[in-house]
Amino acid sequence: MKRIITFLFATGLSGLLATGCQEEYKTYSEGEYVMFPDSVSLNMVLENQEYFPVPVSTTLACDYDRTFGVEVIDQGSTAIEGLHYRLASNTITIPAGKRSTEVLVHGNYENFEPSDTLQFTLKLVMPEQLKWDLYQDQTRVRMLKGCTFHIEDFTGWCVVTSNFLQSYPGVENTSVQRLIYSEQDPADPTTIILHDWLFTGYDVNISFDAEDLSLPLVSMPGDQILSDELSVFGQINGDNKILVTNSPNYYSFFDTCAGNVKLWSYVYVYDMGTPVGTVGTFYNIMEWVSDEEADRLVREDGMQKHGGPANE
Repeated sequence: MKRIITFLFATGLSGLLATGCQEEYKTYSEGEYVMFPDSVSLNMVLENQEYFPVPVSTTLACDYDRTFGVEVIDQGSTAIEGLHYRLASNTITIPAGKRSTEVLVHGNYENFEPSDTLQFTLKLVMPEQLKWDLYQDQTRVRMLKGCTFHIEDFTGWCVVTSNFLQSYPGVENTSVQRLIYSEQDPADPTTIILHDWLFTGYDVNISFDAEDLSLPLVSMPGDQILSDELSVFGQINGDNKILVTNSPNYYSFFDTCAGNVKLWSYVYVYDMGTPVGTVGTFYNIMEWVSDEEADRLVREDGMQKHGGPANE
């Protein structure tokens, strides 16, 4: 079903009557087009977020306001208007002298599941001469749930899966997975300490950037000690320290809804501050589990707890 919203002229009939019909109808200039800049608009639905914007652009700035209708096309939509989202208005206005405006959409945070990717289509209602074939008078609005970040959700027991352990298990590991304990760094509310991360006796820190939940990045400060060389490589190549930081070539992310971190790590060796060599870039997934799930992994899967209260 389509809801058609009539195009609204910036200088309507009532305005003409009020000014004694001295104003003339505005005509559209050659090369004047109005469009959605992108055929797909990807947006995060956040808790306590009033609206998210869907941009609308025009090729020319005019000396009068231009108002257009907006319609929702239900065909192909997986989001339900009124349940998952609502529009702030069924019209938009490009102010005089401006070349852009926004369709404001409110996402109903409570009605989204963490794994949801819901979508609907917006269409501009405007005269045909304003449509430009190179761009779109429609856009597909996709919505993802951006769960509220609480660093406490990334503390406690954590299952680490690392392909570093596949290549270099050392004398300690018999699997690519470890069950470790993490806690918030008392010196930094955005950082956690991963106790015995890949090897016993060596803790590392990671930091969360939750300022923009559409780009939830994780970083690992440089020159942290992953392990000693001898117990992992079987020989000493530098100063007997394997160092680690996040990879400069790949983004590392956290997922607040799923409670996990996907970290690309860069591993290297120094000798008295001089680079000796690169060990490589390795992918690590960290998934936080409840105390009960941690106990089950020990009991049923034979995993061993590292760095947690039971090991103190």
